[in-house]
Amino acid sequence: MKSNTLTIIKKEFARFFGDRQLLFTTVIMPGLLIYIIYSLMGTGIQNMINEGANEVVALQVENMPASLAPVLGSLDSSVVVTEKAVTDDDIKQLEDKEINAVLLRFPEGFDNLMAGGISNDSVPAVEIYYNSTNNAAARVNMILSTMFNNYGRPFTVSELDQASDESIGAMIWSKILPMLIIMMLFSGVMAIAPSSIAGEKERGTIATLLVTPMRRNELALGKIISLSGIALLSGISSFIGIALSLPKMVGMGDAADLGFHYTTSDYFALLLVIFASVLIMASAVSLLSALAKDVKNAGTMVTPFMLVVMLAGLLPMFQNGASDNMLVYLIPFYNSIEVMTAVFGHEMQWATVFVTLVSDVVYTGIAVWGLTRMFNSEKVMFSR
Repeated sequence: MKSNTLTIIKKEFARFFGDRQLLFTTVIMPGLLIYIIYSLMGTGIQNMINEGANEVVALQVENMPASLAPVLGSLDSSVVVTEKAVTDDDIKQLEDKEINAVLLRFPEGFDNLMAGGISNDSVPAVEIYYNSTNNAAARVNMILSTMFNNYGRPFTVSELDQASDESIGAMIWSKILPMLIIMMLFSGVMAIAPSSIAGEKERGTIATLLVTPMRRNELALGKIISLSGIALLSGISSFIGIALSLPKMVGMGDAADLGFHYTTSDYFALLLVIFASVLIMASAVSLLSALAKDVKNAGTMVTPFMLVVMLAGLLPMFQNGASDNMLVYLIPFYNSIEVMTAVFGHEMQWATVFVTLVSDVVYTGIAVWGLTRMFNSEKVMFSR
């Protein structure tokens, strides 16, 4: 009995360690992916902090107290202090993100009020105006509020966030929705693509398709477009569900009050980018499925790719809006996520949409060529 048990153990170990793909996905890949994901997340957080720290912010001070002038002047190298009255127009520009500034208003004669003794009816009020959707300005506000809390004097500090509900909501959607959409799209592709190609190989029906009077590139293109169309329907359904349920799920009330109202151009751009994303996903999964021996093997091969896509979807959470670097929009998958981030953040530019669409169509063409080569290879199509 003991020898039989040892025989089974040896057999299973031999099967496991003899299968390089299984060994990689089971032993090596989890630790490698955790290292990559947490490293990238740490780098993203650090870059976000550094971005806010390095960006120059104007600190506009009304009624600058002589006692605090040296302290305010030496807050941070990225803070430029100017003495100027805070007007309603300045506050409006701050709300509209037309100026990169923090507005600080002291009551007149602040030093005299502090030196003369304060009654409960005459506590000086210091006002800080900032926009929380600006990382750099939010950082300066935090520095100021910390400084005043440590000042040890009896005056009140009012932190007046000028970010509208719409801009705050847009920032939230731009960080959450790209990830959710990408995950839903990929789930739709994963549900159908492996069975369409690897399943055909497993069932033996791929041979029938290959002997039909059609060119192999037509077969490859038909597979990718049909898979993309079906997955697109799944993605659109998922997006509608997200759009309708997310505001209620997080307890935010009416979505329209929180930036979830977009123009026809925004929705059109979003639809184009979603379709381009599905094309790339279907192309990549089709290539991997063609290499796989069966549906189960295809799922194993696609898993690392799925985790990479999910990781790319997380990156907007550690960014302050979409990138302005046009080269970013040449990177497959990530370019679509950046465009979605811009659309949901009310920062969409048609130039970035165009670059994304063109690059994704080119990559899809390359995938069709690669899949055609695989269909022409008996070694790939009839491997066991």
